Amino acid sequence: MLTLISSRKLDVTEVALHQVTDEFIAYTKALTAALSEDATTKLRADKILDQTTEFLVVAATLLDLKAARLLPSGEMTDAEDLELLEARDLLFARLLQYRAFKQVAELFGELETVALRRYPRSVGLEDRFAGLLPEVTLGVDAHELAAIAAAAFRPRPVPKVGLDHLHSHAISVAEQAALVLERLKLRGKGGWTTFGELVADCEAPIEIVARFLALLELYRGKTIEFDQPDPLGPLSISWVGDDAPDAQQADLTIEEDYG
Repeated sequence: MLTLISSRKLDVTEVALHQVTDEFIAYTKALTAALSEDATTKLRADKILDQTTEFLVVAATLLDLKAARLLPSGEMTDAEDLELLEARDLLFARLLQYRAFKQVAELFGELETVALRRYPRSVGLEDRFAGLLPEVTLGVDAHELAAIAAAAFRPRPVPKVGLDHLHSHAISVAEQAALVLERLKLRGKGGWTTFGELVADCEAPIEIVARFLALLELYRGKTIEFDQPDPLGPLSISWVGDDAPDAQQADLTIEEDYG
């Protein structure tokens, strides 16, 4: 529709709709006659249907605009009149957009035609431009350059993936229990220390876990006692003395459970 209006170079409100309609119907009939019985027939039919629908929308807008020109001019207060003006502005904008794209397409076509007649010049650099090139400064002598080249061509060492972090060493809970008990005995009966002090020398988390299990086993054997005034607060540990009735039994239990 916009193509037909643009080809006539007329004001959209002065277009004779019957002339444009006849041209559009002739165009659609020509496309319909050109359809062949192949896989793209349905796609082409859908394209013709879309173009026909757009034509009807624009034609209906033109009819509203032409009808508005027959009415007395005055201030537009009705909502329908304002919508009619918006439709007219939109139609003008689409027409200008179509013209802009068409002009750009023509310009691209002209540039392509001119570019086909051009060929690159395969020659060396002219003397007047060759003298403008700066001298190459390496900043290194022959020996340094040779060392750099040797380092570049030297094969890189094959990377080795260590597996030590996948298999940690086994920690004996019984040994940790003996170590904790020895430290508590150094403080004497009734001497208190915190759990943080007992695990301060641990190098791996697994050692902290083993030492905590050792404390639980010693507490179960009534060899030590705990004190934690506040929930999640510091845990204090104290040795109850050699006269604990189940001290030796606790050591045997740890040995049997953890080895």
